[in-house]
Amino acid sequence: MGALLLTAACGTPPDAPPSAFPPVSAPAPAPSADLTTGITTVPPATLPTNPVTTYTVPGYATPPPLSTTTATTAPLTKSPTPTPTHAARCTGEPTAAQILKLVEDDPGVPDQGLQVADGPYCAGTWSFTSVRIAGDSQAEQLQVSATGKGAQLKLVAAGTDVCNPRMQTEAPAGIRVLACGF
Repeated sequence: MGALLLTAACGTPPDAPPSAFPPVSAPAPAPSADLTTGITTVPPATLPTNPVTTYTVPGYATPPPLSTTTATTAPLTKSPTPTPTHAARCTGEPTAAQILKLVEDDPGVPDQGLQVADGPYCAGTWSFTSVRIAGDSQAEQLQVSATGKGAQLKLVAAGTDVCNPRMQTEAPAGIRVLACGF
């Protein structure tokens, strides 16, 4: 009785919305069976075609032409110019000890014992060195870039990424390759 009340309360269903496609007037072809092989084949159905409606934008007799230029982007593989080789190891100053002394008081450098992991490399008055926490080969290395020699040694940048605008514009190519990769 309760189910009857629920369905009776709904009333009659509304009319179906109009179809976007006209109803198919031709009956679908009937399948045929080949009695010798037992394979049933169904011929392809013929679907009605709908005309394509075109619209004209007001104000234009014909649509404006599309641009004929195409943008092409090649995948980044190699620079068209060869990448310079990185700087050579320093033969004099700065030494590994001078680089460690330079960064020991920097607030961005861990307050632990440090050791040079690689370098220093020199080009002109610039140098680049990789430093790590002594005895910890798993910790991320710090990069140290400096200018000058001896008492004139000045820190340019120290951290996990020293490819800053100054490195990109002022550093010699061999140092820039070590710090920035280009």
